[in-house]
Amino acid sequence: MLKIDGGQKSGSGTILRISVALAGILNEPLHIFNIRQKRKQPGLRPQHLEAVITAAKLCEAEIEGATVGSRELVFNPHRITGGEIQADIGTAGSIPMLLLTVLPLCAFAKQAVHIHITRGGTDVRHAPTINYLKHVLLPVLNRMGLKISLNIRKYGYYPKGMGEVSLEVEPCQKLSALRLQKFGSVKELHGISVCTFLANRRVAERQAKAADECLNQFKYQARIKVVNDESNPIQKGSSLVLWAKTNTGMLLGGDAIGELRKPSEKVGQEAAQNLLKELKVQATVDIHLADMLIPYIALAEGNSIYLVRSRTEHLETNIWLTQKILGVKFNVTRVGKLYCIEKKGS
Repeated sequence: MLKIDGGQKSGSGTILRISVALAGILNEPLHIFNIRQKRKQPGLRPQHLEAVITAAKLCEAEIEGATVGSRELVFNPHRITGGEIQADIGTAGSIPMLLLTVLPLCAFAKQAVHIHITRGGTDVRHAPTINYLKHVLLPVLNRMGLKISLNIRKYGYYPKGMGEVSLEVEPCQKLSALRLQKFGSVKELHGISVCTFLANRRVAERQAKAADECLNQFKYQARIKVVNDESNPIQKGSSLVLWAKTNTGMLLGGDAIGELRKPSEKVGQEAAQNLLKELKVQATVDIHLADMLIPYIALAEGNSIYLVRSRTEHLETNIWLTQKILGVKFNVTRVGKLYCIEKKGS
């Protein structure tokens, strides 16, 4: 049985998510305790609980301790079957975070996976936006052999959520290594600026304009799609994601969300500044993609390598955890202004 102390390193939900996914892939029972020990509200929150339940559906697992507030969980998987899966968060809890839990499992499913997630948050604080996943993470996973289609049916924001997405995954059974070593030069910049039932205030347009002006100061021109969304009349909100593609095939992103009393212009500037930080140092992955990719390159055959500008807490945690569970070896070295993250061998 895998025994994981969820209070180690970041003490956050990322330990729960990766532990559950890897236990399912290895087909080994997991006992995780001190779940989210270092967070203001320790234990399972509704979104974490639903992520565990969804993972259990995927791999026919029995679970003990699966209640809101629980700090200890036993997850006993059998086989990753796939098929049609329904998930219902019921709060503004992050849909992208639920997807980050189950996506590694989907790669090794026996059949195609169709996941329908309702009543959650697509764009909330302390989580990637749904369009970041769609336009940054998923294309990179596609390079590793994982074919994924993401359909955003309803956007959802804090505090009511009510977002809805559907995901289709074609399992690949074997992940290819990633070698992202040369930044090159920026070939194109894209973005999506979304507002839900805020068209009368021109929120999406103002976000896009502010981002464009910020990027223009550094001689970058972006094609930002403006979306005046009306999918969710219950919860207004907004978000903006930007991504850059280089002539060497690198893909880096930056996003931001709208909040009460946060000017639309601030959202645009924030997303642009987040991306500009990556472009300035010529990283080959952004700081968020760097930690999200760790489980996949840990599972992939062969050597993987990329360059990131910062050793974040989540990156350190994910490396520690995958090494502990899978027995793989990561090397982290300083290369100029960047850190080289390298995983060697199978």
